[in-house]
Order: sequence, then structure tokens, then C-alpha cells
Amino acid sequence: MTNGCAVYAEPVVTARGPDPTAPLWRAAQAFRLLSWLYALGFQIAVNSDLQRPGLAWLLFALLTGWSVVCAVVYLNGFGARARWVLAEIAVVVLLMWSNKIVASPHWAAENQTWPTTLWASNPTISAALQFGPATGMLTGLAVIATNFAVKQYVSLNLGHNATLIIEVALGLAVGMAAQTARRAHDQLQHAARLSAAVEERERLSRHVHDGVIQVLALVAKRGREIGGATAELAELASEQERALRRLVSSAEFSLDRSAATVDLRTLLSRRENDRVSMSLPATAVMVDQHVAAELDAAVANALDNVRAHAGPDARAFVVVEDLGDAVTVSIRDDGVGIAPGRLEEAARQGHIGISKSIVGRIVSLGGSARLHTEVGEGTEWELSVPRRDGRHG
Repeated sequence: MTNGCAVYAEPVVTARGPDPTAPLWRAAQAFRLLSWLYALGFQIAVNSDLQRPGLAWLLFALLTGWSVVCAVVYLNGFGARARWVLAEIAVVVLLMWSNKIVASPHWAAENQTWPTTLWASNPTISAALQFGPATGMLTGLAVIATNFAVKQYVSLNLGHNATLIIEVALGLAVGMAAQTARRAHDQLQHAARLSAAVEERERLSRHVHDGVIQVLALVAKRGREIGGATAELAELASEQERALRRLVSSAEFSLDRSAATVDLRTLLSRRENDRVSMSLPATAVMVDQHVAAELDAAVANALDNVRAHAGPDARAFVVVEDLGDAVTVSIRDDGVGIAPGRLEEAARQGHIGISKSIVGRIVSLGGSARLHTEVGEGTEWELSVPRRDGRHG
């Protein structure tokens, strides 16, 4: 059995940090102490009425040792806790079953099952803390079923004996408390990660803005003023300045990789600049993180083709549509278009960027990639990815 000092043990630590249910485990061991004291008083009071009082004291000593072991294990968190909970259930059921050995059938029928149903509630609490309310209630039912088996009759007269309701309610309440503690802990950790991410992003943004971006802006400005051969250098500096600004503005996406889904709008908005316009839905377009990354990569490749082949003054327009059962991204440009047979010729020459970087990515997601183009009319990609069960993730 535990003692007064055990209540002040250090919190259980897991790979994710302090166990949010550690205070509940400590409270459970306080209950274990109180139930042991009650069982001790019961043992002293009824020992002379038992059929084998000496054996009863021996079993009570075993009960005491097991209580101490459980308290130490649960408070310090070593060992496989799930296995300990299952072992505790087995030990309690066996000790309750020993009632058939230490007491007569008449005594068993007239009294609560040795070593008291209060002490036998400990595995109900442990199972609820470890596995949740459903398992906690099932464990409570197992304790009650053992109690009925020992007494050799089933009593559902709740007005006379409410032990069944108490056991089930105990498993439900403790299990829900543990679930709530874990959920609140996860939400708090997530909020802390986001807060740290925002702080780091702001620090990085200040650093980049005060240093590299300002230098690139100055180079671009002076290069245009000087003109001549430096104009090309000015244009390169201007492009790098825009790229850095997009990188800083979109850093929040890469800072939290724990989320299963992301807002596609946030990811694609990085691509917007003075030659790329975005038309995005007013509400979030949540998709699986892998799907979002592949769509973003396909859009980036399409925009690269616009910059490389559509002409020096070509502009691109990206439209995102959330259709419920699918997400569609259209990339259209007002460039020179693609001549008939040009794509086939590029494939024969070994240039397979379009088939691999755009079509291949979308097809691997179970979607489709369609290209519409005419000479002098620009090009348009229509990328469509179906949702799984109506929502990605």
C-alpha cells in the first residue's frame, strides 16, 4: 500500500512530456490507501467469523504488498502501465474469488465479498485512467460479475445494493476525466508550438527584412537607375527579393508538421507576385498535408513553365475551387501558347518535366490534369483531386 509521501512523487513523464493524467494517478493512489484502510478495518472486524482466518490474514498480507507495488509503479511511471493495469485486474479478481476458500457460503451470501468491494474498485479506476471510460465501465462490470459469482446469486435490486451503478459510474467518470485531461494537454501543447512558431517567424522576418531584403531592393533600384548591363542584375535581384518575401510570409506552413491537414490557400498564396495573381475561396480549403504539398509542387512547376516559355511579359492567374467532393486548381497564362506537337516532341527528346512534375503528381493522388493551349492564346492547366469521403484527412 502507498504511504503519505507517495502522493508527492514526481509526475509521470512520457515521450511527449509530463503525463497530463499524472494528478489523477496520484489521486487514485490516495483512494487506494483509503480503500486499504477500509479493507483492514473490515478484516479485523470479520476475521473471527471467517472459515480460515489464518489464510485470510496471509492473503491480506499479499493484498497489502500488491497495493504497495501498484502505488509505486503508477506513481513513478516505470514499466508498461497497460500490462500493470491488466495484472491488477487479474489479481483483484483472484483475491475476490478466494472468498470461496476463506469464508463459508452462508457468510459470503450475507456479507460483502472479501476483501471488500471498495478495495476491488481500484482496477476500475486504473483501467479508466489508462484505457478510457469504456474499458473502465467494463472493468467495473467484471468486478461486479465476480462479486455475483462468489455470492452465487445475482441481485439487481438497486434500491438495496447500488454497487453495480457505482462501479459503472466510477469507470465512466474517471475515464472521461482522463480523456479531458489528455485532450486539454494536447491543445495546450499545440497552442504553445504555434506561439513559438509565430515568435520565431517574426524574428526571422525582422532579420531578413532588415538585412537581405533591403540589400536586394537597393541593388534592384540602383541597377535600374544605372541601366545597361546592370539592368539584368537588377531584375535578378528583384526576383530574389520577391522570393524571399514570399518565403517569409509563408513560414507558418512549414513550422507545424504535426497537423494532418492544411489550408491549401495558405500554401498556394506564397506563389503570388507581380506576375502571378491568385483567386482563392473565402473559406479554408483543408486537405491532407501530402495532397497539399503535391498540388503546390504541381502549381509551382506550371508557373515555372510560364516564366520560362510563355514570354517575358506573360502573366499567370491561379484559381482554386472547393467543390466539396473535389478540389480544383486552374493555372492560366496569357502567353504565347504551345505549338501543336511540341509536347510530344519534348517527350521524344527526353524532356518529361510536364508528364512527371505535373501530370504524374496529380494522377498519383487519384486526380486528373488537363492542358488546354493554342498558339497565341496562352495555356491553361486544370488540376483536379478528389476528396476521400468528402474530406481529405
